[in-house]
Amino acid sequence: MSENSYDENFVAWFRAVTPYINAFRGKTFVIAFGGKAIASEFIKTLAYDVNLLASLGIRLVLVHGARPQIEEELREKNLESKYHRGYRITDADTLDCVLDAVGSVYLEIEAMLSQGLPNTPMANSRIRVIGGNFITGQPIGVLDGIDMHYAGKVRKVDSEGINAQLGLGNIVLLNCEGPSPTGEIFNLQMEEVAESVAVALKADKLVYLTDSAGVTDRSGELLDAVTADEASQLLRDADWLTSDMMRYLPCTVRASRSGVGRVHLIGYAQDGALLRELFTHDGVGTVITRESLENIREAKPDDIAALIALIEPMEQEGILVHRPRELLEREIERFSIMLHDGIIVGCAALYPHTEDEAELACLAVNPDHREWGYGEQLMERIIRRAKKSGIKRLFVLTTRTEHWFVERGFKLGTVDDLPAAKKEMYNYQRRSKVLFKTL
Repeated sequence: MSENSYDENFVAWFRAVTPYINAFRGKTFVIAFGGKAIASEFIKTLAYDVNLLASLGIRLVLVHGARPQIEEELREKNLESKYHRGYRITDADTLDCVLDAVGSVYLEIEAMLSQGLPNTPMANSRIRVIGGNFITGQPIGVLDGIDMHYAGKVRKVDSEGINAQLGLGNIVLLNCEGPSPTGEIFNLQMEEVAESVAVALKADKLVYLTDSAGVTDRSGELLDAVTADEASQLLRDADWLTSDMMRYLPCTVRASRSGVGRVHLIGYAQDGALLRELFTHDGVGTVITRESLENIREAKPDDIAALIALIEPMEQEGILVHRPRELLEREIERFSIMLHDGIIVGCAALYPHTEDEAELACLAVNPDHREWGYGEQLMERIIRRAKKSGIKRLFVLTTRTEHWFVERGFKLGTVDDLPAAKKEMYNYQRRSKVLFKTL
C-alpha cells in the first residue's frame, strides 16, 4: 500500500469513528471478562484498549472473574470442583482457593492498567484504578437440597459510590467476591455481578468478552444483532452455544429488559475486538437490544448538528442542494431520520406544495450504511407521512439516482409536470431529473 493510500484510509477511518467518539463521551460502559480472557494472549492489548476508552472520556467499570484460576488453586490443594445449576459449591476450603485466585487476578489486572511504559499505547497515561466494597453479597442457601455454602448472589450494588468514582475519572475494577453485612464473603458469578452493576448504574453499554465471537445460529453463522425476546427464544433449545454463552446470554436478556442501553457479546481471542465492536457499524460480535437497532423517527431540533454532518459531504459533491443551518432549523419537522445504534445514518424530508402534491427531498444515507436498505425504509416512511396528509402524488428531483427511484415505482416526468411554485424554482443548471409516484 502506498503512503498516500495509507494516509487516505487512516483519515477516512478516523472520520468514520468520530460520531461514535462524540456519542460515547461521558457514557457509562461495564466491561466483563472471565478468567479465560485474562489468561489469553490478548489480555495486554485489551488493557491498552481500555486505556483508550478511558482517554476518550468513557466512564468504565470492569468486572472480572477467575474460574480457571480457581480451578488451578483447587487442583494444587487436591480439592474437588463441584457445581450445581452453574454455581460453584463453595465450602470453606473452596472459599480459601477462591479468595487466593481472585486476589491474584485482581492485582494482575490492576498492574496491567497501571503500566505507563514508553513506546506503548499506555505511555503517559494517568489512569487511576479503584476497587472497593461496592458489591454486597448474600448466600444462595440450599438449592434443590444441596447446601451451596459460600456461593452467593448479588444483594446490593453501591451505585452512588461507583458513580462518585466514575465522576472523578477513575476506572472502577470489581471482582466476583461479595461481602455480606455480617462480615462473611460470598463467591459470586462474574456475569451476574456485571449484570447487576450495569442495571444499577443504568449503563449505556454492558460488554461481555466470551469464548466465541458472539451468538451463532445452529449452522454456526454469527448473529450480529438480536433482540432480548429473540435471545430468550434462542436459549430454549440452543444446545450448540458455548459454555460462556450459556451463562452470559440469560444475563444479557435480563439486563436489556431492565434498561441497559446495549449489551454486547464479543470474543476475547480476537485482537482489538472491543474497539471494532464499539467503533464500527458492522462490529465483530453480537449486540442484544430491547428493540431493533434500527429506528426511524421524525427529526427534532437537537438532531440538526448531526443532520448537517450527514448531508454536508453530499452537498459539497453536488448530490444534494445546499441547505443553510437556518433553513434546517425552520424546516426540521419536515425531516425523518434513520438511526443505527443511536447514530443518525440517513434522512429524508417531505415538502407539501399543494393539497395533493408533495416533494420527497434530501433523501441521504451515509455511504457506509447504504447496503442495509435504509434509503428504501426512509422513502417508505415519507410515503406513509404523505398518505396520512392526504397527498395523492409524490415527486422527486435527482441528478444521480434516477434508476434507483424508477426501480421503486417512480415514473419519469418533465419540469412542466411540477406544481407551479416548484416549477418556478427549478434550477436549470443542475438539470435534475423529475420523477413522480402516484400514492
